[in-house]
Amino acid sequence: MTAFTRHDVSFPAGETTCAAWLYLPSGVPSPPVVILGHGLGATREMRLDAFAERFAQAGFAALAFTYRYFGDSGGRPRQLLSIRRQLADWDAAIAHVQARPDVDGSRVAVWGSSFGGGHAITVAARHPELRAAVAQCPFTDGLASAVALGPVGSLKLAPVLARDLVAAVRRTEPATIPLAGAPGSPALMTAPDALPGYQALVPAGTAFRNEVAARVVPAIAGYRPGRAAKKIAIPILFCVSNTDTVTPPAQTLRYARTAPRGEIKTYDAGHFDFYLGAPFEALVRDQTEFLTRQLNPASATAAGAP
Repeated sequence: MTAFTRHDVSFPAGETTCAAWLYLPSGVPSPPVVILGHGLGATREMRLDAFAERFAQAGFAALAFTYRYFGDSGGRPRQLLSIRRQLADWDAAIAHVQARPDVDGSRVAVWGSSFGGGHAITVAARHPELRAAVAQCPFTDGLASAVALGPVGSLKLAPVLARDLVAAVRRTEPATIPLAGAPGSPALMTAPDALPGYQALVPAGTAFRNEVAARVVPAIAGYRPGRAAKKIAIPILFCVSNTDTVTPPAQTLRYARTAPRGEIKTYDAGHFDFYLGAPFEALVRDQTEFLTRQLNPASATAAGAP
């Protein structure tokens, strides 16, 4: 197990900057690097550090970042979720690590969870120079997720959406909706495990806003990153929950099987269980093994030698 150091860094993204943690394994010159991005409205404090630490202990550098408009990253208005800008944040993170002298910018992987897992699919299709990608409980189809929410739940978001569209035109403060809420409430995620699962990821003492500008609702419904899986030329690992209440697994698996160099691992743990306890241990072990094969083939060969 390799020791590591963690550094507070930032990189330019559009009109502002994204805040990030850079993990550097000790005694590893020019290590390969894994870029980690989170899910719907989440910040890097919500267990991205746990995955990044394990990757650093395995000899990888890791860059865990927070999208602009959220957490301690820059940009206004706050809590604005723009799919286009978040994908641009991924591009900026890749450019940042490729330009750093302390990591190997030619050996880069992307790792995304939930909504970030959908972004990882899109980014992997757009960046054939990457070495690998990991999509954890990925959001792959907005229509499928909207169906899971149900028509009544979707209708409950309509009044706030209308107010926020007016706010966008007038450039006033956004009208927001909760990211996670109790079943039957107006929120983006209302499965029984959504609110407690989301809250379990927030460290004590961390300020987290469980809300997002409502204008993103139509964009989420139309976002279908799973369709890009068939265009991914690099190896990609899909980690899928068999009981996922947020990103329906049947549709995810259909998309995952179209990836030319895709690998699929399924787990009985729920969408929000992936970050904690035994499910986390199983996931990070599988992901580290995959990343070692793709980013550090010499080390992987040596580890498997008799």
